[in-house]
Amino acid sequence: MFVVYWLEEGNASTATARFERFGDEDMTQALAFTEALRKKQAAGGDVSFVTLCSENPRSVGKAGAADPPAGYAWKKRRP
Repeated sequence: MFVVYWLEEGNASTATARFERFGDEDMTQALAFTEALRKKQAAGGDVSFVTLCSENPRSVGKAGAADPPAGYAWKKRRP
């Protein structure tokens, strides 16, 4: 899944957080949407803090750092 997050400036010091979700197979559309928002921002539009996040629901392991499996023997190679 892909999610694009951005802020839309309001009056004075207020801004509204927005997001748009895209499916697992819609990376191209998510990138195009992000690029359109960034172009709007560059043209002086009321958009800021544009970012694209992804999460792979079919990930093999847990997200983040974890202990190596039992029996794993790491060795530093020297040239």
